[in-house]
Amino acid sequence: MHEMGIALEIIDIAEASIPAEMQDAQVESVNLRIGKLSAIVPESLTFCFSVAIKETRLEGAQLNIEQVPVVATCKDCDNHWTIDDPAFACPKCDSGSIELISGKELDIVSIEIRDEDQSA
Repeated sequence: MHEMGIALEIIDIAEASIPAEMQDAQVESVNLRIGKLSAIVPESLTFCFSVAIKETRLEGAQLNIEQVPVVATCKDCDNHWTIDDPAFACPKCDSGSIELISGKELDIVSIEIRDEDQSA
C-alpha cells in the first residue's frame, strides 16, 4: 500500500511548512487535489494519514481530498471532454491524437495552521 508512504510525505511537507516563529502551531487541515488516474485510493490515503499523524503536530488534522476528473483534449479539433471510460479517440472527430490535461495530479493545495499563542 503506497498510500502510507504518501501520507508520511504529506506529513513531512506540512510540518516543514510551519514557520519557525510559530513553535506552538497546530496543523488543522491539509487540502489535496488527487487525479482519478493517480493510482491513489482516497479512502486508503485518508486511513493511512489518520494513523500516521498520531503524536505529530498534525494530530487531529483533517485531510480534505478533492478528486480531479480525467479530462482530455483532441490535438486535431481542440475538443475537450471528461473521460469516464477508456478513451482512445476523440468523440467529436474520431482522431486518435488526444492528450490528457488533468487526472494524474497529486497536489497539496493548502495547509491550514492554527497558532496556539493566537487562540487564547
